[in-house]
Amino acid sequence: MKLTPLPAISLACILLVSGCEQRLNDLGRPPTMTGIESTREAQAMSTLPLPRSIASRRDTDESSLWAAGRQSLLGDRRAQEAGDILTVVIEIDEKAEVSASSSRGRQGSEEMSIGGFLGIDALGPLAEIDLTPGVSTSSAGSASGNGTTRRNEKLTLRVAATVVGKLPNGILQIEGSQEVRVNYELRELLVSGYVRPADISRQNEIPYDKIASARISYGGRGQITDMQQPRIGQQITDMILPF
Repeated sequence: MKLTPLPAISLACILLVSGCEQRLNDLGRPPTMTGIESTREAQAMSTLPLPRSIASRRDTDESSLWAAGRQSLLGDRRAQEAGDILTVVIEIDEKAEVSASSSRGRQGSEEMSIGGFLGIDALGPLAEIDLTPGVSTSSAGSASGNGTTRRNEKLTLRVAATVVGKLPNGILQIEGSQEVRVNYELRELLVSGYVRPADISRQNEIPYDKIASARISYGGRGQITDMQQPRIGQQITDMILPF
């Protein structure tokens, strides 16, 4: 009598139930949006940096058009410190096509004849054997390959990001997130990276190609996204089955 591996079955049932529990809780409900209180952007805004110098100001200092502050007519309103906000412009329109082909061939032949055998031309059983040619070989081989890769990407987005840190050399670390929920589908956009203050335009914008270590994620979750993914059981069987 063969015993059933109960621990393995119990573990599989637990995993199945835990995977279905979240789906049952979200059944008939729109995707839950992420709260902004715990994000790094909110922490950077709540932790305001101390001013470098504290000087006495008069009431008339802010009334001049030529004041040195950021709120003046010619003041620099670009993001500079932690907690400042700037706009990231994402305009990706790239096309790539790679084609490669290779071909290889080889031919060879060998032939060797035997005019005599131990000094005897033909004797006894060897009288009816033709010793010419004695050995003859030939070979041929060929190989060819072709490969083509095509890719086309187009994405146009604008998202506000927050300065969450500043490196000792003045480089700004930015992070931005955006969530848009339409009916039962949630679209989310995540942007992070490092930028130079000099690359920020006068409109307080930075293009994505000037962001170092840029991480741009655009996806979503909801009913439409679930329909585009195979079921959990199918994913498990695809990992287990070797065929």
